[in-house]
Amino acid sequence: MKYSEYEKALSIPRLNKYKVACQGNKNKTLILYRYNIKLCQKFHGVLGVLEIILRNAIDEHYKTLFLDNDWLITQATNGFLHSSKNDIFRERDKLLRMNTYTHEKLVASLSFGAWTIMFSKHLYRLGGKTLLQIFPNKAHGLNQKQIYKDLDKIRVFRNRIAHHEPICFNPQRQINVDYAEEIFNLIIQYLKFLGYNSSEILYGVESPVCIFRKIRDLDQQIPTVDT
Repeated sequence: MKYSEYEKALSIPRLNKYKVACQGNKNKTLILYRYNIKLCQKFHGVLGVLEIILRNAIDEHYKTLFLDNDWLITQATNGFLHSSKNDIFRERDKLLRMNTYTHEKLVASLSFGAWTIMFSKHLYRLGGKTLLQIFPNKAHGLNQKQIYKDLDKIRVFRNRIAHHEPICFNPQRQINVDYAEEIFNLIIQYLKFLGYNSSEILYGVESPVCIFRKIRDLDQQIPTVDT
């Protein structure tokens, strides 16, 4: 395909972000665009693993704390999650309409943001100030404020991927994977804090590390795409 056909299919504004980063080189633009797709694909697996482990740890913690196997509904109705009741009830009602409601399915249906916000100062306090117990290997001195900040960084990054936004250059539109690499390292760190060996829990899951290297080496690659 010619570059103009890619512009028609993907939109000029979308491709221009990559074109600026590639200093107008059309071949390089398309290569970088494809690398960004691959990088996002590689992140889906590791993000998914962290999300599942985090939400399950929170779920088990509050089940035990409240002695309640349906604590999400209880706490959304008249408890510390009252401010999140619309989101929780919406997901519950979807499951009820399909006659498939279980607490476990509700846990799986809530967004990553619904879990990370439980570490916000307000909800952490209302929830009993015990939630950091899910991190048996957390760094000494790591507090609620920093954990919330870190998890929110991961949430924002996850949303960028979900909306097909670039994660392969910096705000100055220079090719740069430092931001993506920072998030990857945070994910590995929080898997450790949660009590897991990342090489074991991520065994068989594709890693973005090889794509980091390819993007950094892009200037040395020979463009081959027809413009």
